[in-house]
Amino acid sequence: MLVIHPTDKTTEMLSILYEGLGARLIETDCSNKEMGHLLHHTSPSERIMLLGHGSDKGLFFRKSDEEEDFDGIIVGHPQSYYLRKHCGGIIGIWCHAMEFAKKEGLHGLFSGMIISEMSEAEKYGVVTDKDSMDKTNRLMFTQLRRLLDNGTPLHEIPERLKALDTTQSELSQFNYERFYYL
Repeated sequence: MLVIHPTDKTTEMLSILYEGLGARLIETDCSNKEMGHLLHHTSPSERIMLLGHGSDKGLFFRKSDEEEDFDGIIVGHPQSYYLRKHCGGIIGIWCHAMEFAKKEGLHGLFSGMIISEMSEAEKYGVVTDKDSMDKTNRLMFTQLRRLLDNGTPLHEIPERLKALDTTQSELSQFNYERFYYL
């Protein structure tokens, strides 16, 4: 499995999804050419996880985790050609990953807007606190990891994950409903 998860303290909890699996992990920026080469040489049968922050333009990276702004896109339109060859084996979790996937014709499990920071909760009118948000998200990604480890087909995960929401808080309902299979 190839995991592209740029270093970011606010999405560190996503490492739950691949810890202990012996995945090839990319945490730092690569040029478009380097990323294209990496994806080109990744077997179409190998799962790819794209994790972190992003937009409908792609997955972001930061040169420094101490900065708030992002420096660029590590996986975007230039890499879509290679990602399309993975026919449903992609997992993309970042804000608006689904919109990116739709626009680029990608298939797999993708998230919509996932609240992982207090500023995002405020923006979307979701009442929570930092501790509750961290606990809720850790639980959600632990449950997602269990589904993946149990071999649950990606197309079943959005509904199965929603059914696992035991917290039933405003935040958990918002986040658990933001997974889609395309």
